[in-house]
Amino acid sequence: MSGSNPFDPKLFTAEAISPETKGINDFIVGAMKELPEWWEVGVATFREQRAKGEGAFPLAPKSPQAREIVIDGKAGNKITLRVIAPETSPKGVYLHIHGGGWVLGGADQQDPMLERIAKNTGLACVSVEYRLAPEHPYPAGPDDCEAAAIWLAKNAKTEFGTDLLTIGGESAGAHLSAVTLIRMRDKHGFTGFAGANLVFGAFDMSMTPSQRAFGNERLILRTLDIEKFGDAFLPPEIDRRDPDVSPLYARLHDMPPALFSIGTRDALLDDSLFMHARWTAAGNKAELAVFPGGAHGFIAFPGELAAAANKRADDFLKSVAG
Repeated sequence: MSGSNPFDPKLFTAEAISPETKGINDFIVGAMKELPEWWEVGVATFREQRAKGEGAFPLAPKSPQAREIVIDGKAGNKITLRVIAPETSPKGVYLHIHGGGWVLGGADQQDPMLERIAKNTGLACVSVEYRLAPEHPYPAGPDDCEAAAIWLAKNAKTEFGTDLLTIGGESAGAHLSAVTLIRMRDKHGFTGFAGANLVFGAFDMSMTPSQRAFGNERLILRTLDIEKFGDAFLPPEIDRRDPDVSPLYARLHDMPPALFSIGTRDALLDDSLFMHARWTAAGNKAELAVFPGGAHGFIAFPGELAAAANKRADDFLKSVAG
């Protein structure tokens, strides 16, 4: 898998990809071949189809353990937090931010993953139902995630019996996690997160070389998809290298220990490679886990690669939670 040296050139070769992983990737490309584009059928229709499991990603059943908390947002809106806690008293809280290109997904669409994290780490998982683009473009989503972080910083001890906080997410969720950490530091003087689990994140909205070079293979995320998601999320007047938009360009001092996980067949490969380097250069602890052949979203597809990545993430969160 990622091995002890994530910069081993062999990890990035075709020979490093297992037959199982290659088979999963072939399945994904085949499953997505005839799928409609969300910008053609309409985002509401596409969201409904995805919530039913009518797409490339497996349908995630809802957890009977889940409960919801409603908090006030920055704009006076209400934000739902979906909570899945361990059976015993939590060791800490994991603020989870879901993926979906800032356009798709929901706090209730990855319950099995949050159940696993709660069980394996002892953390109470709190997933944010942030507002989605294009109906609610930037800064709505980041504002909602910031509001959730502020609420947890003030209320985690009362609500969960612990004030140890961690944060993380996948894809757009990793992007929003990084943005939230920077906002909490710069706007609120809060640097109390103990760790960040950043999984195949998008950290440069002006597009890294791997984003631009990926091409048209429909392996979850193509160059075209990245362009469409970015255009939906960001109004045209926004500078795409603004640090609040692209955390790769932010000052990254006083960030928590982070785990960056990425597959070598992901269009966002450079984002994790570059962000890990800048995170470390700013004086923070950081781990980089590289998974040969992993496509964007690969942790959702059962197999040895997903198992290894999920274990690495669980072990990381468990370690920072003490």
